[in-house]
Amino acid sequence: MIWSLSFDPLVPVWALALAGAFAAVLAAAAMLMRLPAWPLRGLAMALVVIALAGPAIEREDREPLTSVVSIVVDESQSQRLDGRDATTAAALEALEDRISALPGYEIRVTRAGRGEGAAADGTALFSALSDSLSDVPPERIGGAVMITDGQVHDIPEKAADLGFQAPLHALITGREDEVDRRLAIARAPKFALVGSEQVVTLQLQDRGPAEAQTRVRIVVRRDGEIVSEQRALPGSTVDIPIEIAHGGDNIFELTADPLAGELTELNNRVVVTVEGIRENLRVLLVSGSPHAGERTWRNLLKSDASVDLVHFTILRPPNKQDGTPINELSLIAFPTRELFSVKIDEFDLIIFDRYVRRGVLPLLYFDNIARYVRDGGAVLVASGPDYADGGSIYRTPLSPVLPAEPTGVVYEEPFRAEISETGTRHPVTRDLPGGGATPPDWSRWFRLVEANVANAETLMNGANDKPLLVLGREGEGRVAVLLSDHVWLWARGYEGGGPHVALLRRLAHWLMKEPDLEEEALRLSSRGAEVVAERQTIGESVGDLVLTLPGGETRTLTPTEVAPGLWRANTPAPDLGLYTVDDGTRKALVHVGPPNPREFTDVLSTTATLASLSAETGGATRRIADAGGELLMPRVVPLRRATAFAGDGWIGLQSTNASVLKGVDRYPLFQGLLGLALLLGAVSLLWYREGR
Repeated sequence: MIWSLSFDPLVPVWALALAGAFAAVLAAAAMLMRLPAWPLRGLAMALVVIALAGPAIEREDREPLTSVVSIVVDESQSQRLDGRDATTAAALEALEDRISALPGYEIRVTRAGRGEGAAADGTALFSALSDSLSDVPPERIGGAVMITDGQVHDIPEKAADLGFQAPLHALITGREDEVDRRLAIARAPKFALVGSEQVVTLQLQDRGPAEAQTRVRIVVRRDGEIVSEQRALPGSTVDIPIEIAHGGDNIFELTADPLAGELTELNNRVVVTVEGIRENLRVLLVSGSPHAGERTWRNLLKSDASVDLVHFTILRPPNKQDGTPINELSLIAFPTRELFSVKIDEFDLIIFDRYVRRGVLPLLYFDNIARYVRDGGAVLVASGPDYADGGSIYRTPLSPVLPAEPTGVVYEEPFRAEISETGTRHPVTRDLPGGGATPPDWSRWFRLVEANVANAETLMNGANDKPLLVLGREGEGRVAVLLSDHVWLWARGYEGGGPHVALLRRLAHWLMKEPDLEEEALRLSSRGAEVVAERQTIGESVGDLVLTLPGGETRTLTPTEVAPGLWRANTPAPDLGLYTVDDGTRKALVHVGPPNPREFTDVLSTTATLASLSAETGGATRRIADAGGELLMPRVVPLRRATAFAGDGWIGLQSTNASVLKGVDRYPLFQGLLGLALLLGAVSLLWYREGR
């Protein structure tokens, strides 16, 4: 209980002040004039003024409030190393028991780790501390205790920024004799031309007690396959050459051999993702028999700024003499030897558009083209009736790599191209605009060359359900055959046209091995706080996927079909680092977070980072595990007023005086009989004295 004196004036304050001043003047005048009983006159007037002030005695009924103590538990990735998580759990249990045994304290436990926003690549404990005490008045806070390895990345500059005046203690897990090896990226390209060699600059660092230095092996993997090795001394900066093998993401994993007894191997490897960009795709287009759609391929390829097109049209053999004037003949000869022997490997794609054998290309050059395909090249045959004739390109040494053998039959009837069951799952023809309708929402074609298909995939069918678009692989290369020359009807807008640009462009880029168009592929990407695994297949089902987290833990993912041929599985990505997904045949990788996350810049436990801040608040920073791993917990002592809240083997918490008001009892002094008695008593005493 708290007793106090309060006033509730019966008149305005100015009137009360005026009355007090008037009474004081009268009392002073009586004293100076030496009037009889002037002290009693002053006392009587004073009692009247006090009565007008409405004095009262108040009694406050208050209930003491507990002092709030916040315990922040570091659950970041570095806290899982070397048994620190077990030490943390034991320390939390012991600390809760010791504080709970003290009267007048309330415990709040907050678990924190990876931060958000600018601190997403490090450990954020002070933002969690602020959130845990956001609803507590500063005068109720008795202190804060952090159980951490000391690697905290949101430490305020001064104690005033904490928002309370109470001790901050840090209990540090981990041993003093820890060692660790770290590989860090100093410089790495983000984009590079396909086929070029780039340089990644790395820093190799050993931390902890120094040992005799020896050269460390650094292994370089591209897309999961070892491509090179190099050696470097700890403390040095080393340049690693890497080759950009293909378009799209080239993922390089660089790993340093582990250091004996080190804390973790997670920071012994780094991942560099370089997007491969083709400087220009070189395409050779050879047009044979003239037809209405002869310029369809040329217009499409010339509209693509990333394509360098070489186009030749063969109208007649060189030995034919028909009296055509010289000024109407081609000004240059067809450079067959240069194109199909000397520079054939410089092309990414060769297209034969209604080509007919007329003796222009010797059969030897078709052998070169077949070898070019097997070595990784690409050929597209856009055929017409010529493909079924005796002069067909199939009647050359190129036939072993062509997936469609003509039967000699040509269908001359209207039909709508339809996507096959396999085609609905293949990225070349999947989701073609208009293909989902029945019949497809595009114009008819009127010619189809019948062919037998072997060891290839039919993506589209034509008249009588015969193959129309056939894709195949031969060795390292790819081949496609379009068994109709009426795609130009789509380009001209006949009967509304059709998606010729999407189809032909996808087809060309599949032949040139565009990663996004692979029919059998496994991809892993990072989206926000999740990793997304995608399995592309032309099969009817896929198996489970195994995801390996940065710490080595594994998860089994069961994908669900989100589109024909496309299966997807999502899972949270709680940690920074390299994630790997494997389906038993293929492997995909993605790195979550920045290349050099602060969480793994230094994983050695330390008291240095928090020592100055805790000392400024009167707290302490100390280790709680000895070299053998034994827990060394300090005693917890309540202190009401102190400047130092830590000592040898103990830490202190502040006991606050905070309370809540439950009620107030008020006793007026000049109200009722008591007030009347005082005033009458003063007047009676004055009358008695005056009478004598």
